[in-house]
Amino acid sequence: MKGRVFIIGLGLIGGSLALSIKNKHRDCIVMGYDINEEQTKLGKMLGVIDETISTIKSGAEKADLIIISAPVNETCKILFSLSNMNLKENVIISDAGSTKKEVVEAASILKDKGIPFIGGHPMAGSHKSGVSAAKPLLFENAFYLLTPQPHIDGSLIESLKTWLAGTNARFLTVSPEEHDYLTGVISHFPHIIAASLVHQAEKSSQSQQLIPRLAAGGFRDITRIASSSPQMWRDILMHNKDVLLTLLEDWRIEMERVKSLLQAANEKDIFSYFHDAKQFRDELPQKQKGAIHAFYDLFVDVPDYPGVISEITGYLADEQISITNISIRETREEINGVLVISFQTEEDRDRAMDCIKRQTNFDQTIGM
Repeated sequence: MKGRVFIIGLGLIGGSLALSIKNKHRDCIVMGYDINEEQTKLGKMLGVIDETISTIKSGAEKADLIIISAPVNETCKILFSLSNMNLKENVIISDAGSTKKEVVEAASILKDKGIPFIGGHPMAGSHKSGVSAAKPLLFENAFYLLTPQPHIDGSLIESLKTWLAGTNARFLTVSPEEHDYLTGVISHFPHIIAASLVHQAEKSSQSQQLIPRLAAGGFRDITRIASSSPQMWRDILMHNKDVLLTLLEDWRIEMERVKSLLQAANEKDIFSYFHDAKQFRDELPQKQKGAIHAFYDLFVDVPDYPGVISEITGYLADEQISITNISIRETREEINGVLVISFQTEEDRDRAMDCIKRQTNFDQTIGM
């Protein structure tokens, strides 16, 4: 497709959308704006965008497609500003936020002026942030939820999908309310639970000083998402408050159920509780991207001798395999320790496993 695409917000998501559009539509021009001017300049230098834009107005009025990749509060403000601009007659506006009901309501001002808005949420992410972490295939095989209002013509939805075809994402159309409930269950609420577990551990550590050290293993893994942006999660909770209050009440009832099982010392029902959870969890798709980005971890049993870590990272560097994080488990008491290496993609992890297998005799397992 030809035309001008304007990306407002050049972080990981906005930058990756820009790259996927540029790669698929070679004749289009991708313009970019970010409140942080250095991000805009970096986006141009890295080839993520074709043109830097200094104000939202100057980019929006030239655009055939506008994608807002900003925090939800800012998105609502930007939508209001766009409603007062002299936009192209056939422009399409979308966003990339993780809550939808309030954003779509804010976009109602565009409906009154005949400007189509189609809410969007590419459900993928990364351990890294910023435009320098942008990847054209970040959304490959991920779900991309669209939340068009009933008045939006189907041809406009198809046009947006064509613009976004380079994401190689799997598009699903849902209502804004359904979107917020779905993401509440499988993304927003788990972040609350992770943060709560960390708070509980922190309180317990005041009387049990070994907790921080012991928590370096599995506890740290299952609470990883608690390290996400506090500002972002503050905004998400405020915008999806009603759904999360309902889920919190459901969780209270669930915990009362567990409490009653323990009080009754009902071994059969306690076993069934964990068995049923394991069965449902094991049946979840393993190759499919979800609302929370996956962690591609490799656990390597390494002997304790000087230079063993640099030895392994050297093998990976020789084969140009990038890693996103590396740590040592401190809870092992055997001769070998556990080196935990994280990768951005499953392919990188598989290549690393093959590399280490060829170069060493160290045992390896993958994170599940």
